[in-house]
Amino acid sequence: MANRTVGKVAEAIRERVPPLTAIPLPRAVDRRLLEQRWPSRELATPPPGSGLAPVPGDAGAPLIGHSLDLMRFGTEYALHRYRTYGPVSWMGAFGQRIVSLTGPEATQLALVNKDKAFSQEGWAFFIEKFFHRGLMLLDFGEHRTHRRIMQQAFTRDRLAGYVGQLAPVVREGVAAWSGRSRPRLYWALKQLTLDVATRVFMDMPSGQQAGRINRAFVDAVRAGTAVVRYPVPGGRWAAGLAGRRVLERYFAENLPGRRDGAGTDLFSALCQAATEDGERFDDTDVINHMIFLMMAAHDTSTITSTAAAYYLAKHPRWQERAREESLALGDELPDIEALERLHTLDLVIKEALRLVAPVPSLARKTVADTEVLGHYIPAGTLVGVAPVVNHFLPECWTDPHSFDPERFNEQRREDKSHRYAWIPFGGGAHKCIGLHFGMLEVKAILHEMLRAHRWTTPESYQVRWDYVSLPVPVDGLPVRLSPLEPFGAARTGSPGR
Repeated sequence: MANRTVGKVAEAIRERVPPLTAIPLPRAVDRRLLEQRWPSRELATPPPGSGLAPVPGDAGAPLIGHSLDLMRFGTEYALHRYRTYGPVSWMGAFGQRIVSLTGPEATQLALVNKDKAFSQEGWAFFIEKFFHRGLMLLDFGEHRTHRRIMQQAFTRDRLAGYVGQLAPVVREGVAAWSGRSRPRLYWALKQLTLDVATRVFMDMPSGQQAGRINRAFVDAVRAGTAVVRYPVPGGRWAAGLAGRRVLERYFAENLPGRRDGAGTDLFSALCQAATEDGERFDDTDVINHMIFLMMAAHDTSTITSTAAAYYLAKHPRWQERAREESLALGDELPDIEALERLHTLDLVIKEALRLVAPVPSLARKTVADTEVLGHYIPAGTLVGVAPVVNHFLPECWTDPHSFDPERFNEQRREDKSHRYAWIPFGGGAHKCIGLHFGMLEVKAILHEMLRAHRWTTPESYQVRWDYVSLPVPVDGLPVRLSPLEPFGAARTGSPGR
């Protein structure tokens, strides 16, 4: 019975989800690589009498499995696997057998995790060496305790303070682009979000030390998806380990002063955070959480602001609509209430998060035998939950490959088609604790861009995302940047100038 039901589910998916021929790919060789067929095998035999079906899938190429497919094709490859095998399948990658859970129903079972079969240990395989005991790597009761303490660093009052700190950094950073008519926008935004992170999180001004810290973070982030997972001199894994040591030394040396001070940066907030019951972080906790939060904050903000800026370049009417709201705020640095009034940017950012999920897969590991949608998954299995599939399902979204921010307007709210249709910030107990800060930061960046510049790409240009670690435009996203009139002149002209 279970096998027949699973077969019907997979057949229904193939009827709904477009095949590869309907997915735009830049080169014929990409399509041939995606269409490569490997022998299908079962992950594990279900217990006798369980009525469960085995997880289908394939190991991919010898040694590397599907590692390169995942890093090269990202969303397209995830959709291809979903259409081929259904919502529960496995693949060989990074020397492991990894089960993919895709679609809203499978996602919900893993993220809600009622039977506590799914552990955050899945992240340990990728990033434990570099982001040891960050909040995302903790489980169950320990995670609840740490999250309760950390929440004190993300209250509305704290968020308002962070906006006050980041606003001048963002305005100064965006204004500095004025002499660059054809920047690679991703790299400009990455430097800007790093500057914001070092200022807001550590109250550190730009300079040589900030540059050294930023480089350490970049090395640590990139190391997580290294194919060669040993400290070979000059390799990405070795660079990540060295970056981690730099960060540990910096936070350890500066922690005593933050304990005793009254700073308003995130580092100080974590040192001072306490629950009503008096629970606090010890020094090691603060160091681990700071290293993790810096990584999580600047990478996701860079990707989201880059994706939103790309779609605004490709859809100038939306750019002008958003600009009109930004100019209407006046010339003052925006506070939290001002940023929250930018409704058009809300829609654009949410749609950008749907089309380019900053974290394409959420890692888990089974700590007990379990089942998902009738499939048997044994304990000790590495699992990936894929938001990128949910964001493109036609049963949840109208014309899912198109840019349509209005789908998030109150009249439509397609993101409500299923609780797990739209999950750029994850879900369940581990939903991103900094999601409101991230939205405010991206809004502040786009707001300043809209005030200072108009940007375009050639009509034929289509961005291609590299998924080696997290989504990055392969060419850095070249744009043509044109300065706007000075703000006072723009304010007296027609709306949207």
